[in-house]
Amino acid sequence: MADRRQGRPALPTRTAVRSADWDGRDLAQETYHQVLFVDVDMTELTNSGCVFEECTFSSVRFNVSEHEDAMFLNCTFSRCSFFDARFKACKMTGSMFDGCSYGLLKVEGGDWSFTGLPGADLRGSAFHGVRLREADLTGARLEKAEVLRCDLSGAWLNGADLTGCDLRGSDLSDLDPSTVTLKKAIIDSFQATVVATALGFDVRA
Repeated sequence: MADRRQGRPALPTRTAVRSADWDGRDLAQETYHQVLFVDVDMTELTNSGCVFEECTFSSVRFNVSEHEDAMFLNCTFSRCSFFDARFKACKMTGSMFDGCSYGLLKVEGGDWSFTGLPGADLRGSAFHGVRLREADLTGARLEKAEVLRCDLSGAWLNGADLTGCDLRGSDLSDLDPSTVTLKKAIIDSFQATVVATALGFDVRA
């Protein structure tokens, strides 16, 4: 994870798509490798089963787009917007997000392990049943977000704001309560025991 924290070198690209209008476009089972997308409008785009590998997205608008069973492997997203975008059963492993906006982002299932989301403003977003192993959420803002039934094992959460965040059913075994803001966060009874133990309490029946 250290490479994501320090920033990684720009990915090499073979081809580029610039200032294109993909608004409302339907993509299915297409493959893109080392493609640079710059200022592309993907608003309301539908993506079913496409594979993007080592691609770079710069100032791309994913607003109100829908992605299902798609892969974004080791991609870089810079200054992209994801307002009301929906990702279902997608694989995003190793991808890095920098300076993006995420209002009302919805993620259902899928694997977002090893993603880099440091400082991301994810207020009001929803992650349901997502694998977020070793994801970098350092300093992320998750106020009133839903992070339900997610695998957060090994995730970096130092400095994250979880105020009012619904965390029920998620793996909090690696959470250090002293390094995050947990005011009014919603957890279940099992998680309460995990958090209390992490704080040094001797929990007894």
